[in-house]
Amino acid sequence: MTIDFQQNFQRTATAIALLLACANMAIADEQDAHLAIENPAELSKEEAEAFYRSLTRRMARGYAAARLDMIRNYQNWPVFNDAPYISATHGQRYVNSYANRMAHNYGTLQEGEALPAGSVLAKDSMTVTDEGNVHPGAMFVMEKLREGASPDTADWRYIMVLPDGSVFGDTTGNRSAAVAYCHDCHEQVADRDYTFFVPEEYRVAN
Repeated sequence: MTIDFQQNFQRTATAIALLLACANMAIADEQDAHLAIENPAELSKEEAEAFYRSLTRRMARGYAAARLDMIRNYQNWPVFNDAPYISATHGQRYVNSYANRMAHNYGTLQEGEALPAGSVLAKDSMTVTDEGNVHPGAMFVMEKLREGASPDTADWRYIMVLPDGSVFGDTTGNRSAAVAYCHDCHEQVADRDYTFFVPEEYRVAN
């Protein structure tokens, strides 16, 4: 009886440990959405687009839970890439680059030009690993504020929304320090009003 009890106890303890490990991994995958994917799958444009289409409704519902009016119906905005592409600056995830109507000159922005206040850029993302795992990633949002509203970030607001709609960070709100690095990265393209653009091979033809 003692041996059976010990064996059952060990099996139960092992099972609990495995469940906790899996739970912690799932939580980490959502909470640390900014961390880089080590082994993203190499997909053709057609494959990437097919994976994205399979997730669009799920992504839209998830991000909508954040209750941010600025990204409502973002999937109806102009999109500037012809297929999802891997973005090294967004954790090696496949992303799409959307811009609202206020950002009408995003696709033609020249050095020294700026986007008007009210412009919103949104990159939704998905993780596709070479093991075949596919799921929504974080959404990365930039909002152009009125002049002088945020001198430290050149009047840009940065927000990261996790797939379940929770806000990981907002430079003008809660957990601002968690996304402060966004502007540090975007300073590389200060001459383009701090905005990166789609890689040339993925750009939608004008």
